[in-house]
Amino acid sequence: MNDETSSSLQDAAAHAANDTIHRLTDQCDYIMKNILTWDNLFKLSGSLILIVAILFGFYFIKRSIKKVPEQKLSMHHSVLIRKLLNYISYIIILMIVMNMLNIKLSAIWGAAGIAGVALGFAAQTSVSNLISGLFVLGEKAMKVGDVVIVNGITGTVDSIGLLSTRIHTLDNQMVRIPNSAIINSNFQNNSFFPVRRFLFELSVSYSTDMEKALEILLKVPAKCPTVLTDPAPKAWFDGFLDSGMKMVLAVWLNPSDLTETKNAVYMAIKKDFDAAGIEIPFNRLDVSILK
Repeated sequence: MNDETSSSLQDAAAHAANDTIHRLTDQCDYIMKNILTWDNLFKLSGSLILIVAILFGFYFIKRSIKKVPEQKLSMHHSVLIRKLLNYISYIIILMIVMNMLNIKLSAIWGAAGIAGVALGFAAQTSVSNLISGLFVLGEKAMKVGDVVIVNGITGTVDSIGLLSTRIHTLDNQMVRIPNSAIINSNFQNNSFFPVRRFLFELSVSYSTDMEKALEILLKVPAKCPTVLTDPAPKAWFDGFLDSGMKMVLAVWLNPSDLTETKNAVYMAIKKDFDAAGIEIPFNRLDVSILK
């Protein structure tokens, strides 16, 4: 490489470096003159202060709503109001940020119109769950702690959101149920009313004295402390089966006493029927061994 070629390469490198420095200098000048101005700094500071003030304001409002006694404002309405306040605060903050960045809403609406068609199908399920969540919270069909049955799944409600409801099953498994499934399927709340009825079904042999069996069955609830006396228990015959006559005992109880009541009533029925010589028929299998 001769001296002329080396000098040309050095001159080209120097020109490139100078051009880069000039571009960086121009960009810095543009930022300082057009972006990092006192007006923009005051605008940014004011927007940040406003955002912080809005967050604190909504926080104290939600905290005050949470402290309202349940007699004046139910838990469902409290949860619904606080969730709506969250969304309102997000929208307000988003509009402040857009204004701070000089983003025009007309451009956003135009882009949303184009993107909305594409996203509409993808968001269809979420929107359905969101609307269903408002109905679930609004109609107060359940609350946290209730025992519910949805699509054959039984569990205790842990949380009720706008998109889904979380329950834990009797074997302590967490199940997330979309709110649209609650609205569109048969839903059962075993804790909605303060008391519930439970039916005990059994059968007695055809040789049984029916009046005596009915009398003994009606005395069983008095031996079980968790059975309520108001409404009063009832017993009746409910048809003829292949191996006996069907009997039904209906008792009222607190939902939390269900397991204890079932154990006590079943044991009392078996004990009293055995003492009275009343047979509860069951299938028998005879086995013969041929030699």
